Amino acid sequence: MRAYVFTDKSLERYAGRFVWLSIDTENATNAAFLKAHPISVWPTLLILDPKDKVVFRYAGGGTVPQIRKLLDDGERAAQGSHGKADTALLHADGLAAQGKQAEAAKTFEEAISAAPKNWPRFGRASESLVFAMLQSQNSQACAERALALYPRVRGTGSAVNVAGTGLSCATDLDPKKSWNRSELVAGLEKVTRETLAAADKIAMSADDRSGLYESLVDARDEAKDTTAAHALREQWAAFLEGEAAKAKTPDQRAVYDPHRLTVYLGLKQPEKAIAMLDQSERDLPNDYNPPARLISAYKAAGRFDDALAASDRALKLAYGPRKIGIYRNRASVYTAKGDKESAKKTIDEAIRFAESLPTEQQSANVIASMKKQLDTM
Repeated sequence: MRAYVFTDKSLERYAGRFVWLSIDTENATNAAFLKAHPISVWPTLLILDPKDKVVFRYAGGGTVPQIRKLLDDGERAAQGSHGKADTALLHADGLAAQGKQAEAAKTFEEAISAAPKNWPRFGRASESLVFAMLQSQNSQACAERALALYPRVRGTGSAVNVAGTGLSCATDLDPKKSWNRSELVAGLEKVTRETLAAADKIAMSADDRSGLYESLVDARDEAKDTTAAHALREQWAAFLEGEAAKAKTPDQRAVYDPHRLTVYLGLKQPEKAIAMLDQSERDLPNDYNPPARLISAYKAAGRFDDALAASDRALKLAYGPRKIGIYRNRASVYTAKGDKESAKKTIDEAIRFAESLPTEQQSANVIASMKKQLDTM
């Protein structure tokens, strides 16, 4: 978003209508903001009124036209005088912003039920509903509602998140507990492929298109259809390489690094990921992401010492909760190398670091998971 969207001159018209603020959620100085406004997905767009109340929330990115529409909707929400559907949507956004995803899902449903014909915010409400169901771990309802809502958002930017999120929920279902899992997966794979095929006609960012590939690959992996999964990964890699080649700056090119790392590792081509991330580390020497991602690439290539050296560089640059993932990846390298004592020491260090973070940046689940991991080592 920083590299491609917020630099667009067409957003200058909003300069006098909003006070712009970017929050670094890894930085401990922002703990008070995170306590008031929990963030669980990046990017998240919040619009606050002068009393610090969330009047608009959107989880995910978008194209410039999509962001303009979201800003217009947010401004309208802040001005008040809403119908029943808009009032419910405003309330649901507030609940989601407080991390109350299950309650938010119910209220997004109320907004959709109360929506008048051709309600312009139907697409956003549908996206928000399935995402809230995903976040509240209600995968069954998420998949079912996504499949039901899709015909009403087909051919729009909202189809991307409704289809892709729904498919992710469907593949997460336990076949022994969900009687219609196969039907849901098949239906949502079909509409996800349909949406991807219409990418040139829909206002869709490259990130969104990549996300659709990832959902389809995950579904084929889950079905143990290695041939189809490999073919999709090759298409995905070609698409990402084409987008990266169009980048005008190192920052723009690096946007695709995590996507390309995922697909290269899936294709068992870690050397491609290493070359790409080496370039990003040279171009962006103060960014912890390239060396942090190199850990996985070097590990996949069996270059364990290089992976540990990359983790050293990443840990020097990283801060906040992001360091925990680097510690854990470093421990996995030691484990792969056969050095169990160093792996245990690294996890212990990660636990102590996690417990030293401000309360708002701590995750009880993550800390408990690491302690369990340490006990079993």
